Amino acid sequence: MRQMKVDKLGIDLLTHDPVVILKDMDGSHYLPILIGPFEATAIALALEGAPVPRPLSHDLMRNILDTLNANLEQVVIHDIKDSTFFAKLIVRTNGEIQEIDARPSDGIALALRVPAPIFVSDKIVLEEATAEKKPINDTEMARFKKFLEDLKPSDFNR
Repeated sequence: MRQMKVDKLGIDLLTHDPVVILKDMDGSHYLPILIGPFEATAIALALEGAPVPRPLSHDLMRNILDTLNANLEQVVIHDIKDSTFFAKLIVRTNGEIQEIDARPSDGIALALRVPAPIFVSDKIVLEEATAEKKPINDTEMARFKKFLEDLKPSDFNR
């Protein structure tokens, strides 16, 4: 498992659907997850810390957990099937751990309100996440420029 945090919200350029981008704690991997517009709004409100006049669904979930003396220990995004991510809420109540099936977007929105950590299985990170590309340093750039200067048309016939 790899702990991740919400990096940003955006719009998928192909589908025009909202997307939440998770980033691992060392910033080396990013995981985009398509979400619905209502969940995007709920996540955005939590990220901004914006007050709402009445509890939204995820505020209600937080209030229910509080009232029942239950603690959201973590959200785990554990599987992906046919481009659909699966998550579970790990909740401790009366000293017992319960696993509750959830959509990742709902788990993220709730985790931001409680707060609770978000984890993603290593399998998903390895298969679905995008690695952060490190900027090219001056030495690498100089070496590449030298390579281009020495390049001859005949090098393409090899």
